[in-house]
Amino acid sequence: MTILLDRTTPVLVLGITGKIGSFHTQEMIAYGTNIVGGVTPGKGGTMVHNVPVFDTIKEAVERTGASAAIVFVPPPFAADSIMEAADAGIKLCVSITDGIPAKDMIRVKRYMRRYARENRMQLIGPNCAGIISPGKSLLGIMPGHIYLQGNIGVVGRS
Repeated sequence: MTILLDRTTPVLVLGITGKIGSFHTQEMIAYGTNIVGGVTPGKGGTMVHNVPVFDTIKEAVERTGASAAIVFVPPPFAADSIMEAADAGIKLCVSITDGIPAKDMIRVKRYMRRYARENRMQLIGPNCAGIISPGKSLLGIMPGHIYLQGNIGVVGRS
């Protein structure tokens, strides 16, 4: 059985300084998600909800050991953020962002093929509600209180 997310999974929030990213970071922390850093270019060295912010995903992964990321980046920049996450060694990426152009996502899928299947980042989304291991960890925008802890994880999809 594969578990995508648990209490110990170190997570980065891409777009943490934006209104939506900041709000859901707070919600995920309250649920118990192990948020170890955020990324917003030009905002490195700041803190959001006691979470350090970095300028690049590569720097954040090197400094925190993050293996998962959630994308709250505006549509014109989301594809580049997803590809940067793949290059930085992120293993699980959840893209909440809605409205990413189809041609950008085709570019992302082609880009990810450069990695061997066993090393390829697992991408959930875009335009999804995220994933949750009820009672353990939340990586998304779903209200955690509606799920009961158990042996089943949920992947939300629009």
